[in-house]
Amino acid sequence: MRKARVERRTGETDVVVDLTIDGSGETSASTGVPFFDHMLSQLGRHAGFDLLVEAKGDLEIDAHHTVEDVGLALGDALKEALGDKAGINRYGSVLVPMEESLVQVALDLSGRPFLAHDVPVPVDRIGEYDPKLTNEFLRALTNRAGITLHIKLLDGSDPHHIVEGEFKALARALGQACAFSGRASLPSTKGVLE
Repeated sequence: MRKARVERRTGETDVVVDLTIDGSGETSASTGVPFFDHMLSQLGRHAGFDLLVEAKGDLEIDAHHTVEDVGLALGDALKEALGDKAGINRYGSVLVPMEESLVQVALDLSGRPFLAHDVPVPVDRIGEYDPKLTNEFLRALTNRAGITLHIKLLDGSDPHHIVEGEFKALARALGQACAFSGRASLPSTKGVLE
């Protein structure tokens, strides 16, 4: 089983992530940020991961530290669970429609972090969630997991659909990239993915 448990404790947050890559999509997220919990549930479910996220943070200030630290912990868990990455597809790419929204994701589990996030959201709040925090989550995730990630909004106007579309698209692409290819070798001519 490709799985990991990561605990991250700082003066600002207390985060626990349990991740099983070869799961069934069972998810549970409790961060104190309801919309973010909903997005994490989409991520686990649509990637086919079993994902448990519990976080307590300084929400009396705002949700920034909580969202970012969940991204850091999830990135660490993904990197640990993937191990040496032998036999994985490595790449994933999808187009995901979410009603009027259309989001494109392409990613590479290369070990080299890079984020291109071109997803303008036309509001400052979705409920209590600041959609700019999505970029912070993705940056933390890509840096810790070593993912090259491109996300682009091709069409859309509803803020909820836009953000949910990008989490679902990320999930589907991660599921593809983490899946076994049927070849035992490492998908790299360098002989290493880091």
